[in-house]
Amino acid sequence: MSGNDLILELKELKKSFGGVVALDNLSFGVKRNTTTSLIGPNGAGKTTVFNLITGYFGPDSGLLIYRDRPLKGEKPYKTASLGIGRTFQNVQVFADMSVLENVMVGRHLRSRTGLTLSAVLPSFLRPEERRIKEEAWHWLEFVGLERFSDMPAGALPLGNQRMLEIARALAMEPELLLLDEPASGLNSRETIAMGELIGCIRDKAITVMLVEHDMELVMEISDRVAVMNFGRLIAEGTPREVQEDREVISAYLGE
Repeated sequence: MSGNDLILELKELKKSFGGVVALDNLSFGVKRNTTTSLIGPNGAGKTTVFNLITGYFGPDSGLLIYRDRPLKGEKPYKTASLGIGRTFQNVQVFADMSVLENVMVGRHLRSRTGLTLSAVLPSFLRPEERRIKEEAWHWLEFVGLERFSDMPAGALPLGNQRMLEIARALAMEPELLLLDEPASGLNSRETIAMGELIGCIRDKAITVMLVEHDMELVMEISDRVAVMNFGRLIAEGTPREVQEDREVISAYLGE
C-alpha cells in the first residue's frame, strides 16, 4: 500500500497514562475511501487511538500523518476543520436542542459566521443561515431522521441518537469519519441499519474508521481490520485473514 493510497498513517505511536502503557509502538495505515475496523479486547487502546487522531491529547512519541501532513498537537476543533469527523462511545447530543439544530451545529463549522454569531446575524447573512439549515436537513434525510427534526434530541431513543450523532459529524464534510462503537446498545434491526448506513457513507467517498465489538458487523462491512491487544497491533488484513489468525483467535475471538 503506497503512501498516496493512505489518508491516515500511524507510525510507532506510544502513549502511557500514569505508568500504564496504552499504546506500544503502534503502526498501521488507513486507505482512502475504505472502511477500516479497529478491534480488540476492552482496554486494548482503541479509543486512545481515536483520541490521539482527533487531538484530545498527543502521543508520547511517534507520528500521526493525515493526508500526507503530520498532525502536531492540533486541538479537536482544528482536526475537525481539517476534515476529521467523530462520534463517541457514549452518545453526545445537545439534549435540549432540536434534532435539526444538532445537525446545524456540525454544519456551522463550515460557515463564515460560526454558531455563536448565528443568533444575531445581520440580514445580509441570513441566506447563509438558510443554507446551513438546508444542508443539515439533507443529512437528516440521509440518516432517516427527518421526521424527528423538531423533536428535542434527548427524547430520541438510543439508536436514533447514534444516527443523529453521525448526521452531525457528516454535516462537517469530513474526509475521514471515526465511529466509536456505533452499534453499542443497538438491537439487531438497528445494527443492520447501522451497517447499511456505514456502507452508504463509504459510497460517498468518505473514509470510515470504526472501533466496534460486534464481530458480525465488523466482518460484514470492513475492507480491512486491525487488531489490537495491550496497546500493540497483533494482526492486520482482510476480515477473512484476521478471522484465521491464530494470535487473534487466542487473544480476542476465543479458541
